[in-house]
Amino acid sequence: MWAVIVNTIAIIAGTTVGLLLRRGLPDSITDAVMKALGLCTIVIGIQGTIVEQNILLLIVATVIGVAIGEAGDIDGHVNRWTEKLTSRFTGAGEGAKVANAFITSCLIMNVGAMTIVGSLDAGLVGDFDMLYTKSLLDFVAGIMMGAALGVGVYGSAVFTLVFQGAIVLAAGFVAPFASDALIAELSTCGSIMILALGLNMVDLTKFKVLNYLPALIVVPFALWAFQAAGLA
Repeated sequence: MWAVIVNTIAIIAGTTVGLLLRRGLPDSITDAVMKALGLCTIVIGIQGTIVEQNILLLIVATVIGVAIGEAGDIDGHVNRWTEKLTSRFTGAGEGAKVANAFITSCLIMNVGAMTIVGSLDAGLVGDFDMLYTKSLLDFVAGIMMGAALGVGVYGSAVFTLVFQGAIVLAAGFVAPFASDALIAELSTCGSIMILALGLNMVDLTKFKVLNYLPALIVVPFALWAFQAAGLA
């Protein structure tokens, strides 16, 4: 768990630096930084999808997942809950901005192969190298997102602690099922969400990104079905 704690501290430290920089920046620069971060996020999403994977499986999992997400209005519920919670501390006008910062930073920092594989390595064999590397990357990301998005990025530190900590603690149970094929498909599926998030950040689209999260749950079942049918 130590590596997860280090990762959490790195996010808090990076966000703090970003907020200090944000204070002296005019809105035009903050907006430009936000757009630049969005473009970088798009590139990260594209890179994550250009890997060897079963495209049909990816389509099936994504379509089923987003259908479930839309039916349950996950994005709407999470946004409303987060905005309501943060409005108690920041005022109604700032609640939506904090909620957006929280959701955006959580997705960027936690949807990817490095999170899954790094946490499994830490829990199974005590290898913290990947999570330490991720901590450095998240520190830099925290600076950029803190400057561009504001105080809501702090929330991603708590989410990272809980999410990665849960994977580390459950590593012994999860590992037998976490094949290379499954991790690759999960990473690619997550990269689609990262790409959608980046497009939202540059105001090209209005994807309800959280409604795509159920696809990550569908992926293991879709992979099992495809393997049973000889399609993967």
